[in-house]
Amino acid sequence: MSTTPFPASVYADRLDRAAALAADAGIDGIVVGPGPDLQYLVGVEGDTIERLTALVVRPGAAATIVVPRMELAKVRSTAVGELGLAVADWVDGENPYDLVASALGAVSRVGVSDALPALHVIPLAERLGVRLELATPVLRESRMIKDAAEIVELRRAGAAIDAVHRRVPEWLRAGRTEREVAADIAEAIIAEGHRTVEFVIVGSGPNGADPHHEVSDRVIEDGDVVVVDIGGAVPSGYNSDSTRTYVVGRPSSPDAAERIAVLVRAQQAAVDAVRPGATAQQVDAAARDVLTDAGFGEAFLHRTGHGIGVSVHEEPYIAPGNDLVVREGMAFSIEPGIYFAGSWGARIEDIVIVTADGGERLNLAPHDLRSVGD
Repeated sequence: MSTTPFPASVYADRLDRAAALAADAGIDGIVVGPGPDLQYLVGVEGDTIERLTALVVRPGAAATIVVPRMELAKVRSTAVGELGLAVADWVDGENPYDLVASALGAVSRVGVSDALPALHVIPLAERLGVRLELATPVLRESRMIKDAAEIVELRRAGAAIDAVHRRVPEWLRAGRTEREVAADIAEAIIAEGHRTVEFVIVGSGPNGADPHHEVSDRVIEDGDVVVVDIGGAVPSGYNSDSTRTYVVGRPSSPDAAERIAVLVRAQQAAVDAVRPGATAQQVDAAARDVLTDAGFGEAFLHRTGHGIGVSVHEEPYIAPGNDLVVREGMAFSIEPGIYFAGSWGARIEDIVIVTADGGERLNLAPHDLRSVGD
């Protein structure tokens, strides 16, 4: 019985596309280890261990998966079994890199997935006698453009995390610690339809000025501006990621509401800039220009967005200097932020799907600064 979220035909199309893109790039074969790429291609989840599992994809040939025999049943319960892919299993004492070499045949250029660690890359290179290169350009191109089934799952994830944000006022109030609020949010992420909690950020007061603050034992105070950035994976493995900024009572900083209103405008400007044919840096600039014109350019410390799918962060990156052309089917965050060290910070984030004529927000919770805990 398959445990994959999509029909076998979806995975077959993905394998065919990966093989075709490898051929276009002049690569003789790619070796994909456990991680997001393997999950995307055949529905096999899990992390790299000291025993090699690797999918071998070659242009013009059937794919082969090399797998420890002790993992064989799990692998066969995925699209690997449904598609009838060739399986080369091995036991301790045998050399799995020989199996990869056999599946590849005569090669001069071989790409490896970026999640495959040196633990396996170095012995594989020694066995093949060729210089390995990253398969990222091939696999990135496959994963950046979401198919219809993926978009359904991203919509599902967006609705689930919106439901959690609607409940944040139940828990966010003065006298509680960030950690206590985060625990309630994490429980709700599961209750509202996710299978895993990938991250919970509750940044209150000065902690909100650190974009990558997670949680602490700081006690939330009246007047605190609080950044709540949360996400998880729904049962199919596709991720949510949404940020809203709250205030407990009335903000202690007198200009917080005005500055956050500018941030909301900047986020809207970037969403409005999303369309096929625009570049990633143009979308970034749409948000950045609004903040710079208002005098907050130096307070915006990071890129405007990142792709999302089976990984929370993946291509494309919506950042200065990235001339990648935006295409229909891409999915990425729009999340400008402003951060004032020692005082407070704010961020607004939605996931956007690129449509034929613009961008579709997947997160619909209110964007304006929301007062809670009164």
